[in-house]
Amino acid sequence: MKLLIFGYGFSSKAFAKAVPSDWEIVATTRSPEKAAKMTGVTARIFPGDDLAQDVAEATHILISAGPDQGRDPVLAELRDAFAAAKPEWVGYLSTTGVYGDHQGGWVDEQTPLTPTSERGEARVATEGEWLDLYREHGLPVHIFRLAGIYGPGRGPFAKVRSGNARRIVKKNQVFSRTHIDDIAQVLLASIARPNPGAAYNVCDDQPAPPQDVIAYAAELLGLPVPPAIPFEDAEMTPMGRSFYSESKRVDNTRIKEELGVKLLYPDYHTGLTALLSAESDR
Repeated sequence: MKLLIFGYGFSSKAFAKAVPSDWEIVATTRSPEKAAKMTGVTARIFPGDDLAQDVAEATHILISAGPDQGRDPVLAELRDAFAAAKPEWVGYLSTTGVYGDHQGGWVDEQTPLTPTSERGEARVATEGEWLDLYREHGLPVHIFRLAGIYGPGRGPFAKVRSGNARRIVKKNQVFSRTHIDDIAQVLLASIARPNPGAAYNVCDDQPAPPQDVIAYAAELLGLPVPPAIPFEDAEMTPMGRSFYSESKRVDNTRIKEELGVKLLYPDYHTGLTALLSAESDR
């Protein structure tokens, strides 16, 4: 089997580690410096290298590269190559931001896509382009809408230890989250049970206010819980503030019922506890 990954980042690296050891893996990065440091995979520079042959040869393809200036960079360069390709499985990593703001209400894969940000709008457009290839050329595309991602090296502990963590409180604000190891197992489950054209929410069972997650991380570390700061009084970058413009609870029933997934980390309590334990072991 040959796996081709566009965008060798946090989530796709976890997936690459989870696939069978005898798979050939080709992965892209934007810079030669990063390519020189990539181990265990064949590195390609993208944009830059001609990947048409890799697309033609790959049995499995993961698109982890996000839109660039509102356009999907992979389709901008290689749409014709994908239209002619015959892989067994293609996965596109999207975001639950495609649903927009639901004021804390629940969303599932049947919820209309009503993004409220430019990033969300770009994701909706890109999902549509990939699904057009499925409808028009039979490309076996699967869409994975990821909630807030955390995992080793990407969690709240460093900020809590440094004293820079903030518990910003906004009424009715909740987020859904997912551990990278659960992303990897969802992708593997989809490969085992492909359903081209399907979309899946990838998240845990416990949407929660962000201040609760920070508080639990502090408790695990035995440090004082940072004081609550009202959203209206918090100094934030425009990007940081934009994340608080949407509130929703994301339903994950489909990955369980259709793909048979049993989450490794069904809530942030188990996820953060495991991360801290792994830190201690290292």
